[in-house]
Amino acid sequence: MSDTVLTIEGLEAGYVRDLPILRNVALTLRRQSLTTIIGPNGAGKSTLIKAIAGLVPVSAGRIMLDGAEITHLRPDRMGELGLAYVPQTDNIFRQLSIRENLALVMRRMPDRASRLQELLGVFPALEPKLGDRAGSLSGGQRQMLAVAMALARRPRVMLMDEPSAGLSPKITAEVLDLARGLTGQGVSILLVEQNVKQALRVSDHCYILAEGRNQLDGPAAQILSDPVVGEIYLGGKRVGAA
Repeated sequence: MSDTVLTIEGLEAGYVRDLPILRNVALTLRRQSLTTIIGPNGAGKSTLIKAIAGLVPVSAGRIMLDGAEITHLRPDRMGELGLAYVPQTDNIFRQLSIRENLALVMRRMPDRASRLQELLGVFPALEPKLGDRAGSLSGGQRQMLAVAMALARRPRVMLMDEPSAGLSPKITAEVLDLARGLTGQGVSILLVEQNVKQALRVSDHCYILAEGRNQLDGPAAQILSDPVVGEIYLGGKRVGAA
């Protein structure tokens, strides 16, 4: 079995035909690792995650999941192949209870009762609130529910789009630690995150995007101490597109 679970080659994608946001983007996600994508606002980070999930049209390039091409696959087929997506917003059903949210994503699973207990073991804070309406949860608890829903079908790859948006630094750390812990359960994580330093501290690898193109990538610890991160992400010296 290859050590690579997700490969992106020469990707061009965007919301409007002939106006790509992403240009010739390449990325590799190693099995059971956490890779973070960072970059300035408008760099195309969320667009990349959505393109992988089948939510943004791809005009060129390939997306490979465990050697099988998924470039133009419908979003509803992704879960069957082991890919889960956690959006930044609207990632739970607020009017339903926590139990109903989880039951909805597990409705076709024959072992849903035992899987629910497994998920509550990973997310113990949700168990006493199973009957509560999901909209009543705190920001951190909502993100935990969203991750639990994505994890329910035992994905191999999880795409997470800015899971810490709107959260306090303390809750952000908890959510990112949770993502890190999932790699120990066999899940490979591709994360877009605005809290750069916190994300890099729990990541294995990092890609920096700017102007829709690859700028730099390397081990997260190395990127964390590299001054080019500040130059691109914090709006200092501009790094030209490759």
